[in-house]
Amino acid sequence: MSQQHTPPAPDSYSPVAAPAPARGGNTGLAILAAAGTALVTGAVYGGIMNAISFQIGYLAAGVGLAVALVAVRIGGRNPLLPVLSAALTVAGVYVGYLLDVALAVSEHQGIPVSELLTTDLVKLNQFYVDNIDPISLLFYGIGAYAAFQTARKSTD
Repeated sequence: MSQQHTPPAPDSYSPVAAPAPARGGNTGLAILAAAGTALVTGAVYGGIMNAISFQIGYLAAGVGLAVALVAVRIGGRNPLLPVLSAALTVAGVYVGYLLDVALAVSEHQGIPVSELLTTDLVKLNQFYVDNIDPISLLFYGIGAYAAFQTARKSTD
């Protein structure tokens, strides 16, 4: 014997709850948290570059992704967050490159990294600027693009 299956009547379905309204967020806190994320992920980026003696574009994009996700998670749908995320990502990638240079100089010249990043920061920065290569500039762009697009899509 076979029984025929009949679907339930349309009025027996429960209604789907409306999505929660988007929060406005706290832009000031979002900027501070994203700046902290940029510093930390930038330092990780620099440490990895130094450890493997190679630049990786995906890591620059990862800095941007992390910065943007933190910014929009805390800041909500603020239309300024994509631009701020991109700018903070550039700063984070710069921190990574500066740390990479500091670690390399420390290894070759025996100067403590802490001294290079404090007392000799101006000299270290000038050394970095004098020796920057086009691929580094590309990676700044990759990180900023990843941050901007991530934050933009999250605020749409």
